[in-house]
Amino acid sequence: MQAFRIYLVLLIVVLFSYTAVVAVNHGLGLYQIFFGDIAAMGWPGQFNLDFLMFLTLSGLWLAWRHHFSPGGIVLGIIGTLFGMAILAPYLLWASIKANGDIKVLFLGEQRAAAF
Repeated sequence: MQAFRIYLVLLIVVLFSYTAVVAVNHGLGLYQIFFGDIAAMGWPGQFNLDFLMFLTLSGLWLAWRHHFSPGGIVLGIIGTLFGMAILAPYLLWASIKANGDIKVLFLGEQRAAAF
C-alpha cells in the first residue's frame, strides 16, 4: 500500500506541475479543444473519447462508492470533469482512511463489512 500511495503522490505532483505549465503557456481552453477533437473524428478525437469513457467510469465508481448519495453524485461529477486531479488525491485520502485494507479502499466501509 505504501508503494501505491507514493505512486499517487507522484501522479499528483507531476499532473499539477504539468497542468500549471500548460495553463500558463496555452490558457484554460481545454474543453473546447477536447470536444473539438472528438467532433473532428480523427485519432486525437478517438483518444479523447476513450479517455472520456475512463473519466465517466471513474466518476461512476466514486458515486457508487458513496452509495449514490448527494455528496457522492457531486464527487462523481467533479471526478468526471477533473479526472486524475480529483481521483488521485481521493484515492490517497481513501487509502489512508482504509488503513491499507484494499476491500475497504475499493468497496467502501459498508460494502467491505458485508463480506
